[in-house]
Amino acid sequence: MASLGIEAEQEPLLEDRTAGSREWDITETEEHYKSRWISIRILYLTMFLSSVGFSIVIMSIWPYLQKIDQTADASFLGWVIASFSLGQMVASPIFGLWSNYRPRKEPLIVSIFISVAANCLYAYVHVPASHNKYYMLVARGLVGFGAGNVAVIRSYIAGATSLQERTSSMANTSACQALGFILGPVFQTCFALIGEKGVTWDTIKLQINMYTAPVLLGAFLGVLNIILILILLREHRVDDSGRQCKNVNFEEVSTDEVQVPQGNIDQVAVVATNILFFVVLFIFALFETIVTPLTMDMYAWTREQAVLYGGIILAALGVEAVIIFMGIKLLSKKIGERAILLGGFIVVWVGFFILLPWGNQFPKIQWEDLHNNSIPNTTFGEIIITLWKSPREDHSEGPTGCPIEQAWCFHTPVICLAQFLTSAVLIGIGYPSCNVMSYTLYSKILGPKPQGVYMGWLTASGSAARILGPVFISQLYTSLGPRWAFSLVCGIVALTILLLVVVYKRLIAFSVRHGRIQE
Repeated sequence: MASLGIEAEQEPLLEDRTAGSREWDITETEEHYKSRWISIRILYLTMFLSSVGFSIVIMSIWPYLQKIDQTADASFLGWVIASFSLGQMVASPIFGLWSNYRPRKEPLIVSIFISVAANCLYAYVHVPASHNKYYMLVARGLVGFGAGNVAVIRSYIAGATSLQERTSSMANTSACQALGFILGPVFQTCFALIGEKGVTWDTIKLQINMYTAPVLLGAFLGVLNIILILILLREHRVDDSGRQCKNVNFEEVSTDEVQVPQGNIDQVAVVATNILFFVVLFIFALFETIVTPLTMDMYAWTREQAVLYGGIILAALGVEAVIIFMGIKLLSKKIGERAILLGGFIVVWVGFFILLPWGNQFPKIQWEDLHNNSIPNTTFGEIIITLWKSPREDHSEGPTGCPIEQAWCFHTPVICLAQFLTSAVLIGIGYPSCNVMSYTLYSKILGPKPQGVYMGWLTASGSAARILGPVFISQLYTSLGPRWAFSLVCGIVALTILLLVVVYKRLIAFSVRHGRIQE
């Protein structure tokens, strides 16, 4: 079976093996093999569409919110942005529990239907005479609630793959998710050509413009996704060796199926992995948040330059992440998942350490009495506002540099552009490595038992990290500056590395722990 695992990792992204001529035929028929991998690939698509649903409107929320409700301010924008992660955090354990006791089709279809309905609501938030901002808040929260199906997707893929296939499949899942985050803003940019006015279908009061067209596309793709799930998705569960297991999710019963192995799950490893996953998403969420204000303060970039160059940097990191996901499938077979996870955290620590300010050169000071174009002192929503500012809103670029309101600007050295770019590259290597390895190990620790609830908690911890990360960095950066902010991030990562070293030997597969398979 070892040679089989090596062969699996050498196959292309969406093709793992050909049944009928290999060792796998001992435990799986060709028909079952094809059905299993068709189902897994349908869930790759579902993961892609889920991430597109988040990112396809992220650049247009602020101007649309201002257009439909003049009472909306930056504070409320923060709630709109956070509502997606809040909805996902609440829904993930619910859908995970549901998937443990019922066919996975049910929570998947219901969650996608909720997302479709939420996208339609988003397209109509301009219709009510008042309180439009609250309708938008509900719409984005429901889209996030529907995205709670990520827990179901991960638990399904974990249960439908053997140990040898697991890392490759999880890497593919992460790659599809990353592609969704990259392509979502691209779709939004294409729809910008429609303009704010667009066209109106008076009969049903539907406006199709640059703000609503992306969500209508998302709703259409959601309907197609539901159809594909109804037609092609089948319930499959295999044990760590690849043999079919009996489970409540099964629609068909085969005499070749085996009982799910019994044994206790290592709860210490489970809790530790949840903490590791939280930190992984926490540090990347705060890095994404800080890119625009940091570059504006350090390099005296205008809002437009910061959004443009920052967008290019984040897009490049997304492409880098996809490449890393591909390489991980091969590297994990040579050095193991735990070593990659540890190495990823070390690379992230080095990235943030490099980001610490050094030298004697100080940033340009923004002396004029004006609104802070960097991170303000008030709300998380205002952190995001600079991403939606356009030249049409402010015909004069205004002064640039580090605002005088931030006292640290006078005594904190500038972060060189080479420092920043080197740090971004290292974080772009470490983050995807830690991301995919943490929940790959998590799925192996849980073993062949239904993982819906556990995956729900893992997804919820990631959602909480995406909420808390931006708030954490905004407060520290504004009050104390990058030296203290990034020093504390380095401290958090160092403590995480220490935790990983302590539990390193416990992060092993369920079947290895119980002596059924040798590591």
